[in-house]
Amino acid sequence: MMNEEILEALRGMAREKAVDKRLLVETLTIGLLSAARKRYATAQDVHVDFDEVTGEIRVIVGKKVVPVAIDLAGEIDLDEARKINPRVRIGDVVGVEVPTAEFGRNAIQTAKQVLVQRVREAERENVYSEFIERKSHVISGTVQQVDRGNVIVKIGKTEGIIPHRELINRDRFKIGDPVRAYLLDVDKDQKGPQLHLSRTHPEFVRKLFEQEVPEIFERVVEIRSIAREAGSRTKICVVSHDDRVDPVGACVGMKGARVQNIVRELGGERIDIVPYSQDMKILVSRALSPARVLDVVYDEVNGKATVVVADEQVPLAIGRGGQNARLAAKLTGLAIVLVSQSQVEAQKEQEAGVPDIDLESLTKELGPRVVAKLVNCGKETLQDVMKTSIDELMEIPGIGEKTSSRILAIGAQILEQRALEIQRGREEQAAQEGAKETDREAALTGAEEEGEAAEGASEAAPKAEATAEPRTDGETQEGAEPQAEANTKGVEA
Repeated sequence: MMNEEILEALRGMAREKAVDKRLLVETLTIGLLSAARKRYATAQDVHVDFDEVTGEIRVIVGKKVVPVAIDLAGEIDLDEARKINPRVRIGDVVGVEVPTAEFGRNAIQTAKQVLVQRVREAERENVYSEFIERKSHVISGTVQQVDRGNVIVKIGKTEGIIPHRELINRDRFKIGDPVRAYLLDVDKDQKGPQLHLSRTHPEFVRKLFEQEVPEIFERVVEIRSIAREAGSRTKICVVSHDDRVDPVGACVGMKGARVQNIVRELGGERIDIVPYSQDMKILVSRALSPARVLDVVYDEVNGKATVVVADEQVPLAIGRGGQNARLAAKLTGLAIVLVSQSQVEAQKEQEAGVPDIDLESLTKELGPRVVAKLVNCGKETLQDVMKTSIDELMEIPGIGEKTSSRILAIGAQILEQRALEIQRGREEQAAQEGAKETDREAALTGAEEEGEAAEGASEAAPKAEATAEPRTDGETQEGAEPQAEANTKGVEA
């Protein structure tokens, strides 16, 4: 009876688990040996013989020969021992075959437990050997159970688990649904499912593209980097190693068929495909798409890029909750600082000589609450605020994306107005100084003209005196005589 129950357990394990038969026999032997040692704890020796052909199980217990046995578990009468071996003497050890029925139900359970434990260990080892080479690949399976947000996946004869944190927020699986996931790790020491799967890992997107895009699988097109916020948005940077192949077009496919298959697998997650460029300025500009970038200042030493965008493009460059800027930074591996065009102009105006403007004097323009929040964060002047990037402003508690844009826009207007006022003042001052200079030049010119007139008058005086000298009676002017003659002739006539 005992043999039949144990053998049946052995056959059941063999049917359910793909385990080596020799391992099962060895495991069964260990289980029976453990049960026999518990039953015959004081015996000198215990061993188990198993006949694989007949299925016969023999348990041999080594008992000490004594005149009269008191401890039946470890001793045997001399008379009984001589029935087994006529030559034995007192003190010898005789191997006595004991029926397995003597072990009782506890022995059966012990044997079964050892058998189950060893089979499970062997099974885990087999799973580890099979799937360790498939680590970092996409695994397909069927949803077997959904437990507290965790999804148990049946993969052949093996189970895998997708923890709740590794699920996309839009995933809604039911029992029997097909599922694909990225194999993160294989744990042979895990009591439960050994395969740890993920649908949020960035490499999951890479492997999906390898399955959908032949050019990527064949390494004609390469995915250089991936930045992902699972369930919301992903940016991938691609480059082609063949000038005849457009990397973006290959990933998108005819009428977007390829990328749409991946989007559906990811539950509608948005995917931006960015062509790679060795010029970091160009790469940063592309990574911030769909925002239009005006200028990029690349600091190679510090791994930083300062990006200038038009004021109306600031929200697009930042993205919802700063997502677009974050993903662009991850994609390029640079620290990206967004600066609006008005900030750049304000900086130029500040450099032109606009004095510091105390923030507390701008409560009317910015609002008292905003001013208080800025001051609490160590901002004392408007110029301090304008030097702060948009991302840093958004980190201040109570100041979001819209408020940041409004602060910078109003600040730029105030600085521009002050700069214009200073410019007008300078122009007025210059005009006044020009007028004074003109009056001075006019005065000098008038004085010079008066001097020249006086000098001319002094030169003309001697000539006038010479013309006015009196004539003597004996002197006659030249031409006077002919006139007298004419007068005489006229009278005569």
